[in-house]
Amino acid sequence: MTTTYVLRGARPLGGEPADVVLADGVIAQVAVPGTADVPAGGDVVEIAADGHVLLPGLVDLHTHLREPGREDAETVASGTRAAAAGGFTAVHAMANTSPVADTAGVVEQVWRLGQEAGWVDVHPVGAVTVGLGGERLAELGAMADSAARVRVFSDDGKCVHDPILMRRALEYVKAFGGVVAQHAQEPRLTEGAQMNEGVVSAEIGLAGWPAVAEEAIIARDVLLAEHVGSRLHVCHLSTAGSVEIVRWAKGRGIDVTAEVTPHHLILTDELARTYDPTYKVNPPLRTAADVEAVRAGLADGTIDIVATDHAPHTREDKDCEWGAAAFGMTGLETALSVVQQTMVDTGRLTWADVARVLSVNPARIGRIDEAHGRPLEAGEPANLTLVDPAATRTVDGAAQATASGNTPFAGRELPGRVVATFLRGRATVLDGAPVEPATAGARGGAR
Repeated sequence: MTTTYVLRGARPLGGEPADVVLADGVIAQVAVPGTADVPAGGDVVEIAADGHVLLPGLVDLHTHLREPGREDAETVASGTRAAAAGGFTAVHAMANTSPVADTAGVVEQVWRLGQEAGWVDVHPVGAVTVGLGGERLAELGAMADSAARVRVFSDDGKCVHDPILMRRALEYVKAFGGVVAQHAQEPRLTEGAQMNEGVVSAEIGLAGWPAVAEEAIIARDVLLAEHVGSRLHVCHLSTAGSVEIVRWAKGRGIDVTAEVTPHHLILTDELARTYDPTYKVNPPLRTAADVEAVRAGLADGTIDIVATDHAPHTREDKDCEWGAAAFGMTGLETALSVVQQTMVDTGRLTWADVARVLSVNPARIGRIDEAHGRPLEAGEPANLTLVDPAATRTVDGAAQATASGNTPFAGRELPGRVVATFLRGRATVLDGAPVEPATAGARGGAR
């Protein structure tokens, strides 16, 4: 027997209160408070949601789940449990696993692991090149035709730096409506780079990662996308110059989309002065001026989405000297709070805008918008997130659902709390706590 949920007094997209009824996997009703027609009998759960904002389930276009190969850092089960705790109902799992997700067999394995875990819908991202080696195209068509139906391709972690290969990839994915998501990093300009190139890197003696190394690749690729008439997505855009290039490309009519991470919306390279490798990330934390530019770009629509770039690592890979530490930080469980703090509470985005950048647009870019990022209307799939914007919490990395504790927000107070997450009408989070899916069983969705 399925459970019917009645969300009393929820505010869809931050608007007027309503009673929202979820039944049989869909939104059954959106009614004036007190007028919902709740079915008699059966398993009915009522949730007091006064003041809580109801959003379409969040969609992450950029998640690292590490499985197969680095289950010591994260598994599909633990990573998707963290995603549900953060309000997500779908994630796109990046290809830099071991083995690399560059064949139909590997992407189908990741897709099936997601189904078995049962926390969110997992959509594998296929590698652009074999083994992320940047020398020859991977089996793009086979991955697109597989059970996983891959539509996003990326060598994230590495740049497709060869312009001929990048052109061929853009041409190839046109046939099935795919998109190439580029990690924009010119390798010759970033050899040995440890942090943003600027005043701080010069003062503390760490090798710099210049903004132009990102901007040069974006400029090249938007022109390639225009030339072949294909879709390009820019991963984790981080500089003011990159915002301007994307703004110019969109003004020219080029089919380009871009993402910014939560950490690039709030953290700066000044944190590198601590030499705490928690803050070592690729692309690096940039300057306060860059942070302001990406916030403005997100507010005016130049940047289409927020994507977490959730990058879990073992303690051994992060609890060491800066130069030896791995790049990356976790983000699934703090993303919505960071967006609220930097964009909503500052008046730059409304909650409807949050739905756009964290659900509607990423679902559209990833070609999963038949089920995710849908309107909050009767008959639509009940993939939903209920958040209490008035709540606050202090982040505790060790207490998070992810298997890795490398959050840059440990000890920080952040606004907002995910109260409930629903995947096709089934609660994966209730009262802020993950609810074990019946399908997780042997895979161990709980930690």
